This record gives sequence, C-alpha cells and structure tokens, in this order.
Amino acid sequence: MSLLWIVPLLVLLAAGAFVVAVHWGFRAPRHVETQTPDDVAIPRWEEVWIPTLKGRRLCGWWIPGRRADRVILLMHGWGGNMEKMLPIALPLHMAGYSLLLVDARNHGRSDSDGVSSLPLFATDVESAIDWLRGREESREARIALLGHSLGGAAVLLAASARDDISAVVSVASFAHPEEMTRRYVKRVPLPHLLEGAVLRYAEWAIGDQFDRIAPLTVVCRIRCPVLLVHGERDATVPVEDAYRIHDACPDHPPQLLIIPGAGHNATRELIPRVSQLLDFLDRAGMENKP
Repeated sequence: MSLLWIVPLLVLLAAGAFVVAVHWGFRAPRHVETQTPDDVAIPRWEEVWIPTLKGRRLCGWWIPGRRADRVILLMHGWGGNMEKMLPIALPLHMAGYSLLLVDARNHGRSDSDGVSSLPLFATDVESAIDWLRGREESREARIALLGHSLGGAAVLLAASARDDISAVVSVASFAHPEEMTRRYVKRVPLPHLLEGAVLRYAEWAIGDQFDRIAPLTVVCRIRCPVLLVHGERDATVPVEDAYRIHDACPDHPPQLLIIPGAGHNATRELIPRVSQLLDFLDRAGMENKP
C-alpha cells in the first residue's frame, strides 16, 4: 500500500476512534430501580409507559394524590432514575399533590436512544407533560416541574418553550453546558486543542448550541415562577452557578434557596425544608387545598 493511501487511512481511523471514544465517554451509566413507591410508604401508584421521539418509550410512575388537578413532574439527573426522586416525592405526595416520576431515555428502564444530553432530557420532560395533558384527569391540571442536576437544567429548558407550566423547581443545575462538559472532560488528560474538538463535537452531536440551551440563557424566557435550589457545598456543580442563573435576569430573577452544608444531592437535603418548597408552590398558584 502506498503512502498516499496510508495517510488518509490513518486519519480516517483516528477520526473514527475519536468519535467512538467521545460517545463512550459521554455514555450515561444505567442503573435500574431497586425500589418502588411501595418502599417509601406510597401504596397507590401505577407504572406507565410514555411515548417520546423516534418511537422510544419512557418508563414512569404515576402517583395520584388528593388533587388530580395539581401535578408535579419529577426528573432525575445524569445516571439517575426515578428511585432517586422518591425521597422528595413522599412529602410532596403527603401534601396532596399528584406526581409523575419518569426515567429519561438511556436511564432506568426507559428505552435507549443515542447519547444522553440536555436537549434529550428536556424533550423527555416535554413528552411527559404531553402525556399528562392527554389524560382526562390531568388535562386542565396545573403542572409544576422539579428536576435535579441535568434534570434541573432540563426542566428549565422545557419550561422556556411552553406556556402551560405553573412553576419550576430546579435543583443543583449547572449554569452553562459547555462549562459542565469541560469539567467532565478534564477528568481525562487531553491536549488543549483536542479538548476544544471534544466540545465542538459534543455540541454537534446534541444538535444545538450550548449558548442557546444554557440555563442562564433560557431562564429569562420562562413565564412562570422559578425556584433555584442549590447546596452550599456542592462539589459537582459549584454553588456559584446558581447565583449566575439567578443574576441572568435582573428584571425578573428566579427565587433562590441555598441550603447550608448541603452537597450535590440537594434534593434529599430539601426534605427538611419542604415547607419552603410548598410555600413557593402555593404562591405560584399550585395551592392544593380542596
């Protein structure tokens, strides 16, 4: 084989290896639930399957509450599943809300579909909202969104594209996906030039620009009240990200709840402060008294 063929072949092989490595590196770990709502003393619930894009399905738990017309949709974070949201689901259910917990694509028991990303998560949130709107009991319901980490960024992105959401609670969201991707990539020593290539390829792979879908951008487009919750000692997403999202909209800033001493799992740390969460939902029009 001549040198004229060897060089292009090596370039092609290197490019292929680069693409495979990036997709492998950004593959979300899949953990299937080992608990159900029964295990946290929620006896009445139903497993549901929700259609999303490309014929894929999301696995969900529908938990009817005292008010069928007051629904909170809960979305987990990267590598998580519905089980991770059960701790905060219990006090919300006890307060009377109906709940829908879902596994994003490539997570829990939902279908697989390419590489997980912020737009993919947000599309799954919207598919779950559409599923709720298609049910007789929740067609006219007031719906609130509550997401953690990547799920927290996803509920902001989903809400920014709709006018039928009453409240959004974003827990431990990053401010900008490019910065979060850089943090992820820095775990592996890469030349600076290659690091930039990974970022640009990731942007191409998700089919959108990081700047356009960034939480500190989309939060200003949300029409309903927003609560940002963040742990003061979050080592995964710095608490400064919450302040930056908050400061991005000086004309109508979201509310901010910083939990002292809490880490990235601020959803669990929110439980002792559930009264503040319920007060926010009440003020947002999600009051659930008969």
